[in-house]
Amino acid sequence: MTSSTVRTASQGAPRSGAAAVLVALLMRLHFYIGLLVGPFLLIAAFSGLLYALTPQIESAVFHHQLYTDSRGPTLPLAEQIHVAEQVIESDARLSAVRPAPAPGTTTRVMFHEPGMGPSDARAIFVDPVTGGVRGDLPVYGTSGALPLRTWIDKFHRSLLLGDWGRLYSELAASWLWVLALGGLALWWQRRRRISAGGRRPSGMRRWHGTLGAWLMLGLLFFSATGLTWSQWAGGNIAVLRHAWGWGTPSVSTQLADAAPVGAHEHHGVVDNPGAKKVASPPPERFDGVLAAARGVGLDAGKVELIPPASEDRAWKVREIDRRWPTRVDEVAIEPNTLQVIDRTRFEDFPLAAKLTRWGIDAHMGILFGLPNQLLLVGVASGLIAMIVLGYRMWWQRRPTLRGCEVVAPLALLRRLPKPLALTILVMAALLGWALPLMGISLLAFLLLDSLLLHYRQRRTGAAVADPT
Repeated sequence: MTSSTVRTASQGAPRSGAAAVLVALLMRLHFYIGLLVGPFLLIAAFSGLLYALTPQIESAVFHHQLYTDSRGPTLPLAEQIHVAEQVIESDARLSAVRPAPAPGTTTRVMFHEPGMGPSDARAIFVDPVTGGVRGDLPVYGTSGALPLRTWIDKFHRSLLLGDWGRLYSELAASWLWVLALGGLALWWQRRRRISAGGRRPSGMRRWHGTLGAWLMLGLLFFSATGLTWSQWAGGNIAVLRHAWGWGTPSVSTQLADAAPVGAHEHHGVVDNPGAKKVASPPPERFDGVLAAARGVGLDAGKVELIPPASEDRAWKVREIDRRWPTRVDEVAIEPNTLQVIDRTRFEDFPLAAKLTRWGIDAHMGILFGLPNQLLLVGVASGLIAMIVLGYRMWWQRRPTLRGCEVVAPLALLRRLPKPLALTILVMAALLGWALPLMGISLLAFLLLDSLLLHYRQRRTGAAVADPT
């Protein structure tokens, strides 16, 4: 958000006049986007900052469940699973097992209970050396987030309001890149004006612009990766990736004598309604499946074993170490012969799929560990400071003057040469189609701006001071 008075933009030579109108239009949109989307960006930045710090907080809060002082030979997975099953009394299905990834850590035996969401599970934490139960907690997602991180994650993503709440984060991500690039253009234009002998901006505006310039790459990264998770824009991105063959490969767990499910990159756990559901597999089977996966090269410390949920499915074993270098290979294993029937290697992923994987993991603070977390905290803190400075500038220079011309964005657009105005309209329409919440909110901004200016002009009987 910037503060300025918009003067007549039609003076001067045609080229300088068009440039002046463009600057005025950009300032007007930058102001309104920042003013109205700022609260959503503030919430996203603050909750994202907290999320970046959760690995260390979670490790301290749930230290007893995650770690053990026991050292020595580990028990077979079958014995650890038997121990976990003694804790579960409900009608739960054994959904996955994550063996202890390193000495001093615990094994997670995960169960899916009736009424749980597809990404939810109940984890029993077992000491792999003594077989003692260390804890019983709900976990969420591929990251295996514990309750604290799960709450912050869902708040950051949807304000704990489900799918409707996800609109807030999509709105913020849709406009963040526009604010960043528009702010950079205004900052650069102001620097050129200062170099030509113009007046230097106030301290707050200078800090606001300088922070934006320094944080530019981080803000664009947040916007791009945030959109991939979003509901509407993310769906459009997924369709585009699929059409261009940029989808993320996944193993097929479909057994050979069952109905096929399609091409390799579309594989997934798609239930066959006619397939007979199976009970939780015998715990003894897990050791053999793990050995089979290790035998074909899945040697990451962090792995997850997922048993088949129906008779027409195979086992899935996947690496879940998303730190650099990324290790997310997967294999599908035939239940009876323990032969590998399908496999994906991260090194064979299309470049777009690799970039998506790295982008998501960096956004979550996982990819490069502590340096990654500190960088996220720095960018989020800078964004928070920029938003606060923007609102403070607006409050100090809110409408108090009379006699200055304020022109609505649509009126400014009509002052531009027709080819340039048409180009802007076409780009806005395309962006509104690709990013639906951007399109809807842009129309709302323009309508609100026109109504406010019309109302003020009727009250004062003259042109009014620009609130920006």
